[in-house]
Amino acid sequence: MSAQRRSLMWQYIAIGVFAVVYLLVGFVVRNSYYQLIMTLVLIWATMGLSWNMLSGYSGMISFGHASFFGIGGYTMTIAFVDFGITPWIGIPLGVITGVISGVIIGVPTFRLRGHYFALSMLAYPLALLYVFEWLGYQEVSLPMKRDAPALYAQFSDPRVYMVLALGLTILCMIMSLHVERSRFGMSLLAIKQNEPAAEAAGINTLRWKMMAMMVSAGMAAAAGGLYALVLLVVTPQTMFGVLTSAQALIFALFGGVGTFWGPVIGAAILVPLAETLHAELGHIIPGIQGVVYGSAIIIIILLAPDGIYWRIRDRLMQRRLGAPAPSLVPEPIAARGADTGRARSSPGQPLLRLDGVSRAFGGLKAVDDVSISVVEGLVHGIIGPNGAGKTTLFNVVNGFLAAGAGHIDFAGAELVGLKPHEICRRGIGRTFQVVRAFPRMTVFQNVIVGSYVGAATDAEAERLAFAALERVGLADQQANAIARGLTMKQLRLMELARALAPRPRLLMLDEILAGLGHDELEDILRIIRQVNREGVTIVIIEHTMQAMVKLADHFSVLDHGKLIASGPPVEVVRNPAVIEAYLGKKWMDRAKNTVA
Repeated sequence: MSAQRRSLMWQYIAIGVFAVVYLLVGFVVRNSYYQLIMTLVLIWATMGLSWNMLSGYSGMISFGHASFFGIGGYTMTIAFVDFGITPWIGIPLGVITGVISGVIIGVPTFRLRGHYFALSMLAYPLALLYVFEWLGYQEVSLPMKRDAPALYAQFSDPRVYMVLALGLTILCMIMSLHVERSRFGMSLLAIKQNEPAAEAAGINTLRWKMMAMMVSAGMAAAAGGLYALVLLVVTPQTMFGVLTSAQALIFALFGGVGTFWGPVIGAAILVPLAETLHAELGHIIPGIQGVVYGSAIIIIILLAPDGIYWRIRDRLMQRRLGAPAPSLVPEPIAARGADTGRARSSPGQPLLRLDGVSRAFGGLKAVDDVSISVVEGLVHGIIGPNGAGKTTLFNVVNGFLAAGAGHIDFAGAELVGLKPHEICRRGIGRTFQVVRAFPRMTVFQNVIVGSYVGAATDAEAERLAFAALERVGLADQQANAIARGLTMKQLRLMELARALAPRPRLLMLDEILAGLGHDELEDILRIIRQVNREGVTIVIIEHTMQAMVKLADHFSVLDHGKLIASGPPVEVVRNPAVIEAYLGKKWMDRAKNTVA
């Protein structure tokens, strides 16, 4: 059994133990108030899992999850009160309505980033609160059905609601567990840690964020429907209030974001504490629940910013530092060996054509009417002084910046207007001037994110990732290392492996040699040459001219956004315009013998 399967099995066992222990405690407790608290713990844990599905995994912080919670609660309530529909059907209807609302909210809101996204999410439940008050739903009570109470999910024993809530929580925990271990979850974590790198690796960030929003909204709506069923009275303030959204966020932050255990831990600690203090001291200190939640956030920020789960996990990991780390590379994948790639084809027709490409920032033309032809099978160097527009040109080709004018043709297809992940899917990989890693992932996980775009199955993605790591020499010990602890050379190689994982036809390298010593530089140059020999066309930006003269087959020189020279290195480095704008006469004197 592989390490991944063993890990998944132990997580299932842990979830099962949690469920059994919770049931045993729930049936031992006789006080009806504490039975209600145990049910509320599970409902709020589900709400926290909902928030974590979007914000914990993707990093898109939401202050408005009460929207979905309230929509689920009111859908079930209105269906029951106005149309006599049983909650057994009403809650699933609320889930469907919640998912639809997630799409409606997500489409405009995902255009925003950072605090703008968070604040815009806060506006939705506030608006819905006033809408439902205006519609006359200030306080809606669920009618009692004495003839067939079970048909309408009405039970005299409150522990039945606890069992229902536990079932919903366990279902959401299992869903979250599988999301964490899937392409879906890995893509969300990549988006959270470095969205531009995820886009460049071929991840359709809007698609995955929308899926996370839909799943998250469905979970929250289910929690809202069950909450309304338990309380029997629904008001806009309890369903759409600011505290409702805040509780989901607080439980996840307190327990630990980015893991399905976090919201469960947070709810299990804070809900009983807040409700017990409210029962004992609420008449003396009104709003003491808010005091508890506010204090919890302050404490967790000061003592464990990542949450209780991660603090405990990190402590346990420190105790095991003396033991060898388990392999995170799947055993069957490692046994199959690497995919060596295609044999190099002889230089032929242009693979990439830029025709009159321009890009301006206000009145500054960063790229000005540039036309370049990259021949398949060659190494094409882009050189020029700082601020010449080289990286801007890369970003235009990759879709991170829109071209103001001109055409970009790759293998006969127009690239202008495409998004970065779409361009990656067409066979263009890239690295960045400043390494864009996913710092909390392992090297293998960083690379597998890049392989998804070229793989139909997860197994194939793992094979491609391992093959790419072998090509750059990171397939052994470094594959299991956490990215944030790597050296600059290892980071550069990891990013190169991620770009190679989907087997691109064209590889764009933006100053991949920056920050390296002489020996490290030679190692990476050797790998680049080997990749090129295997059939990958390379476009490279670099300031290390001694290396570029040896590596490149063709140069294009930019200065102030304009193309001032193009041709074989031996000709370009002797061009008076290039010498004046970039190289300088001293470099020319030193390089005569090298290029002769």
